[in-house]
Amino acid sequence: MATIAFINIGTILTGDMDEPISQANTIVVQDGKIARVGNADILEGFKLDKTIDVSGMTVAPGLIDSHVHPVIGDYTPRQKTQDYLDSAIHGGVTTFISAGEPHVPGRPKDPAGTKALAILAHKSFNNLRSSGLKVHGGAVILEKGLVEADFAEMAKEGVWLVGEVGLGSVKKPEDAVPMVNWAKKYGMKVAMHTGGTSIPGSSVVGADDIIAVQPTVSSHINGGPTAISPQEVDRLINETTMALEIVQCGNPKIADYTVRQLAAKDDLGRVILGNDSPSGSGIIPLGILRTICLIASMSDIPAEKVVAMATGNTARVFGLDTGLIKEGKEADLIVIDTPIGSIGSNALEAIAAGDIPAVALVMIDGIIKANKSRNTPPSARDCIVG
Repeated sequence: MATIAFINIGTILTGDMDEPISQANTIVVQDGKIARVGNADILEGFKLDKTIDVSGMTVAPGLIDSHVHPVIGDYTPRQKTQDYLDSAIHGGVTTFISAGEPHVPGRPKDPAGTKALAILAHKSFNNLRSSGLKVHGGAVILEKGLVEADFAEMAKEGVWLVGEVGLGSVKKPEDAVPMVNWAKKYGMKVAMHTGGTSIPGSSVVGADDIIAVQPTVSSHINGGPTAISPQEVDRLINETTMALEIVQCGNPKIADYTVRQLAAKDDLGRVILGNDSPSGSGIIPLGILRTICLIASMSDIPAEKVVAMATGNTARVFGLDTGLIKEGKEADLIVIDTPIGSIGSNALEAIAAGDIPAVALVMIDGIIKANKSRNTPPSARDCIVG
């Protein structure tokens, strides 16, 4: 694969909540990984196939959507939309994590069928990687009748996600706890629906349920779309250490409340960001960027830390080898800038002002996938690729 250098970088956002801004201005990508991060002198010793002059713009890790409901391929019957995942790439998203495939027409709900669907979706999206999409699909929806051997079989076939507990027939903690323990035993990450019902058949889930089940992630703590109360949020903050997910298709007041409470405790490393889409709220290609802007502009959280919520935090929670601008990590990178007309002079100032930043370039695994987003406003500056 090519050796590519990003040069003349104005700001590097690392994706690390503890050190969200780097003092470096140059990145070298080699064989799909980040090879070096530093100043211009790191270019010595590399035979470059390509340079990307960033013209003073901002480079950040590719955004991670922690909550997507795919089916098979880049189509959703929920909103009858083709290429919605590709459209999100133009919103700076390079990785998608399934929270379950409940929208599959005629979705099987028996143990054999739900297990087969998880394996199929997982393997299908692995093969779709050739198109550039990085979708972690096949999040098994818990149905009554699943036994430990089923989780062992799914794990053997590569399944490592459990879709939102509460979407299937397993709703009560006493039914969910054994299955969640089996899933964790075989290395799976577990999401759990939080808040009011979202689709027919789903259930209302509150703090007592979440605390009893102990998932990896409390999905859409700000509602999907109906939120739990601030008092319930406080319980999840104070009585657990799990990741707390904020989604675009949720309650903005509770999103704001959650991040303010966590900021006061210096515990923003627990926040991850998702879209919760496709859903009844629709498809929002810029949903992760919009959520970043909402939190940075309305909740008094520095923009660079909010970007870390959508990158390094999520990567850590799910054990992904991306989400950080760090040597050895997967080269999933975006170039962003202030959009033309914004009061911000750079991407961070634009985000703090509430303006959607312009996506000027998207790279996945060291390959440029988008030059100028078709969805964001145009950038004030341009990348020069040579």
